[in-house]
Amino acid sequence: MLPMLMSFQFSLLFFSCSTPDDIFRLKGKFKNINQGELSVYSLYGGGSIDTIRLNNGKFTYEILQEDTALLSVVFPNYSEIPVIAVPGSSVDMQGDASHLREVKVNGTDDNDELTKFRLQVAEQTPPEAVKTAAKFIEEHPASLGSIYVLNRFFLIKSDPDYAKADELLSLMVKASPGNVTLQRLQKQVEGLRNVRNEGGMLPDFSALTTKGKRVTKSDLKGELNIVSTWASWDVNSQAVQRELQKLSKKYGQRLQLLSVSLDANLEECKKTAERDSLTWFVVCDGKMWSSPVLGQLGLTAIPENIVTDRSGKIIARGLPLAEIRKTVEKRLK
Repeated sequence: MLPMLMSFQFSLLFFSCSTPDDIFRLKGKFKNINQGELSVYSLYGGGSIDTIRLNNGKFTYEILQEDTALLSVVFPNYSEIPVIAVPGSSVDMQGDASHLREVKVNGTDDNDELTKFRLQVAEQTPPEAVKTAAKFIEEHPASLGSIYVLNRFFLIKSDPDYAKADELLSLMVKASPGNVTLQRLQKQVEGLRNVRNEGGMLPDFSALTTKGKRVTKSDLKGELNIVSTWASWDVNSQAVQRELQKLSKKYGQRLQLLSVSLDANLEECKKTAERDSLTWFVVCDGKMWSSPVLGQLGLTAIPENIVTDRSGKIIARGLPLAEIRKTVEKRLK
């Protein structure tokens, strides 16, 4: 089945001795954090779901659902912990808030295996971790945890390995032949191989702006077009947006811009865009790294950018701040 929630209802648990068949219960206990809020997301199926409130470093939370889902619990510093939510099960999350890579999530076989993997790669070098990630997917191709691992170690990174991701996805699709989400992801990965290179074409995409307007590839009609990622919490990406603002004022409609925000809070995103006078296309759906438009465009980092000509041909990507300015001035002189 799709790794997504079929229905959503949320409430805090107060007293209960067992977990109903259609309820997933998540309990947490953390050191070095007393109060605060955690965000809960449904990865690959719905974006932001709800907020968990910590009290003395503890919480108890439940979600009503019909199918197993892959969730992400996001901490105030934007670190995320994956959780496989199985209806009728109860899972414990424990650790130190100052060492989130070592947080344990236990209670079901899939969560136990995913926790063991996370703790293992936390002690490894990046090349070793990638090998361990591939091995995990090869050994657990039907697990929802493998979708998280694939995304984390092969797709959402500064140098995505689409070839290896495609190879691993073939195993996952074979193990779960009815999973439409995996099939769709596999098609996206096949198309994104071309996006990484200069000379390739910007893929088709569709998203709603913060003003409720639908923006697609056909809306980027400038002599030069720049798609970029940003967030209100990322200083470097905001510096890029300020530079784009200067360039936009200088070159007008000759330069078309699309900024994709990774903010979790749509209202906060709107406020930041208005405060910084971002007058071009701004997309923010509150889904952070699970935003469909990121997958459609092959954007895997923050800040990141894709520069195209009028025809949609990619002429550069991943340009640092100074190079963005030089490229625009050279092309639009």
